[in-house]
Amino acid sequence: MDLSDMRKTYKGDEESFEESQLVSLDPIKQFGNWFDEATKCPEIGEANAMCIATATKDGRPSARMVLLKGYSSEGFRFFTNYESRKGVELDSNPHACLVFYWEPLNRQIRIEGSVERIPQQSSCDYFHTRPKSSQIGAVVSRQSSPIPNRDYLRQKNAELEEKYKDKEVPMPNYWGGYLVKPHTMEFWQGQTNRLHDRIVFTKKKVGEKLGEFQREAAGGWLYQRLSP
Repeated sequence: MDLSDMRKTYKGDEESFEESQLVSLDPIKQFGNWFDEATKCPEIGEANAMCIATATKDGRPSARMVLLKGYSSEGFRFFTNYESRKGVELDSNPHACLVFYWEPLNRQIRIEGSVERIPQQSSCDYFHTRPKSSQIGAVVSRQSSPIPNRDYLRQKNAELEEKYKDKEVPMPNYWGGYLVKPHTMEFWQGQTNRLHDRIVFTKKKVGEKLGEFQREAAGGWLYQRLSP
């Protein structure tokens, strides 16, 4: 099937994303500004939905959608099963890339960084704020492991609903949170003429000198515009 004629009109040049329009030279604060706009856009159902790409130790990638559950100057937080494919890959290769794409706004943010598990108590605190059905679901699912059919999940879920009907669901030791600590953050805005806007922030390394067209940002970051 030829898809070459599939094409969408983005923003016009008069709506381009200029460096002067950055609300902050701290990329985390700039993320917060775009994220807030995405959460207020009625056409965006889950502004915190993001693609996370991981890779094996020998570089074989995989990607899937997860939900962002918090962010701060330290990084971006999400939760999952440690025994899942992404969990196993992060154990052997603790680096990831996150991508947010907000199609109605013609915006994308790409974040690259190192990944570490958050403290167990922090995971436990969050676990018990989830609906009880979600807590039970986390216990039921040994994510990414083969199962015979959906009835297997239904039966196990029913058993645990009865078991924990009047009790707190203990957080399984194979479930918890991760923190992606960014070293690169790119802000992309689509343009109809395909001369898209790309402003990228990178963490400054010790002793690193400014490269061509790079500028000093806040908090030890550098930034520059990239060709689309």
